Amino acid sequence: MRFVSTRGETSAVAFSEAVAEGLAPDGGLYLPEDLPNLTPYLSSWRDLAYPELCYAFFRLFADDLDEHSLRRIVVTAHESFTHPDIAPIRRLDEKLAVLELFHGPTLAFKDFALQALGNFYEEQIRRTGNSISVLGATSGDTGAAAISGLLGKVGVNVFILYPEGRISPLQERQMTCTGAENVFPLAIDGTFDDAQAALKEVFGDLDFKARVGLSAVNSINLARILAQSVYYLSAWFRLPEESREETIFVVPTGNFGNVFAGWLLSQMGLPVGGFRVATNQNDILHRLFQTGEYSLGPVAPSFAPSMDIQVASNFERFLYYFMNADSAGVRQVMASFKEKGSYRFDSFNSHGFSSSRVVDDELPPIIRNVHSRYDYLVDPHTACAFKDLDPDCHHLVLATAHPAKFPAVFREAGLPEPTSPSLEILKDREIVKHRIRPTKDEIQAFVSGRVGR
Repeated sequence: MRFVSTRGETSAVAFSEAVAEGLAPDGGLYLPEDLPNLTPYLSSWRDLAYPELCYAFFRLFADDLDEHSLRRIVVTAHESFTHPDIAPIRRLDEKLAVLELFHGPTLAFKDFALQALGNFYEEQIRRTGNSISVLGATSGDTGAAAISGLLGKVGVNVFILYPEGRISPLQERQMTCTGAENVFPLAIDGTFDDAQAALKEVFGDLDFKARVGLSAVNSINLARILAQSVYYLSAWFRLPEESREETIFVVPTGNFGNVFAGWLLSQMGLPVGGFRVATNQNDILHRLFQTGEYSLGPVAPSFAPSMDIQVASNFERFLYYFMNADSAGVRQVMASFKEKGSYRFDSFNSHGFSSSRVVDDELPPIIRNVHSRYDYLVDPHTACAFKDLDPDCHHLVLATAHPAKFPAVFREAGLPEPTSPSLEILKDREIVKHRIRPTKDEIQAFVSGRVGR
């Protein structure tokens, strides 16, 4: 299978090259040249254990890797998960259930993709002999999961930009208390969007990218999207057969990668009831689906910091399909948005999406209500998904993080603070971070100084 850029100004590449590059040379995001039809595979996949399902799914895309290597990459990626089901479903009532995605090493859904991505990088280094400099921006969970997936990997240096003071203290400790020599947490004064904008500028310098072996760990990396698609597929098989085709997946999201991973399966023939985008007060996606206007707003710090984003990178992937693979049209929309900070679509079809918005004042009561009604604790991001659910519809809420990562909101809700042993250990460790301005020049100078190139 070959992979093309959303902007259409670079040649199609094999899977391994798409993963290694992260961002396409023309600034676009990689997607399969042709989406496979999953329908013929569903009956043979339905009883597979999670790691084997992941392997079977990736075989459709990573056909430039031999089967032995691919199986090792995806199967071992799940060895550090603590629940035997990997992504268990917790049923709350007859029509409402939760897909728990926080049983990985950093207690967040990002572990599914980033444990695998670390293995893909390791395989690439084995094949090519070339080291890799991984650069990413995070609003909290991506950075911790990326670092966990790449700790101690020979030939890999990890550079993660994050907005200091805008992530939870425990999220910061997960990135800065590793003690690993190949990990460089880069604290910036600004927002996640500032970090992400600088990151894209760095990746746009193709000479620098080649010189330091730069690769992207954000959800702009195709491997992340595909790895996240698997837990939707796994969940779909485990839903009651009589309701699975009408079940709506409710997804807390900021960068649009998590929900896009599920929606992409629907474009491959998986029959589902739809997707609900649950935003916090940083509601660029909610406004898009309500009004057809994609427009910047100020980033407002919130109880759900991993969603404090106003530029949803993966929207470009959806846009490519929305515009019927018209790369020139995608380029025009993205250029206009970059120049003006907004773009209004004359005719906007939501393509199976609905949306909701939750402000900070609503989050403690939602958390308290979910706990009272179902005896179940949800983190503030997951809590966003419980607003305005139609009681007559079947819903599967994606629980994106362990509640212990965000203790402050539970104090506001009048509930005991949840804990996790893996987080408690971090409280006694030394924080090591590097302060840096989110500019192309400073980031390049820092990376070059650490990799000697």
